[in-house]
Amino acid sequence: MHAHDHHEHHGSELTRVAQATLEKSGEQWTAMREHVFEALSGFAKPASAYDIADAVSKAQGRRVAANSVYRILDLFVGANLARRVESANAYVANAHPDCLHDCIFLVCDRCGQTTHIDDDSITRSVRTAARDAGFVPVRPVIEVRGTCSTCAQDTAVA
Repeated sequence: MHAHDHHEHHGSELTRVAQATLEKSGEQWTAMREHVFEALSGFAKPASAYDIADAVSKAQGRRVAANSVYRILDLFVGANLARRVESANAYVANAHPDCLHDCIFLVCDRCGQTTHIDDDSITRSVRTAARDAGFVPVRPVIEVRGTCSTCAQDTAVA
């Protein structure tokens, strides 16, 4: 597999890189955007806008509307700070927002865990096939549904 190499950021370093990436795109890093990004990056699995709104509301001690979170998430996806897991209508923080590429998601149907992998040869092939069909690809969405290794082991043991 031809993988894409990059440095994955975590914790405060991820927030710092996300802020720099957003500001480089000409957008402001507001307090609310920071709260939403920190809530999003705190989830171990893809989170819906409602999950994120609830987490931010609890952290802020005031109600935050999901529609406000959706607008911020749309901005984050456009700026490469987050990725949308289409089949789950949920989002994950991009651990390397300073690196632009297409993602492939492996989604476990049992536990919901979503793993993101990079394989530029696959996404390049998808883009080429689309162009060969006379289509102008913008963003390939590749999701593979199945069972993660942990759930597969649990099933084998049971």
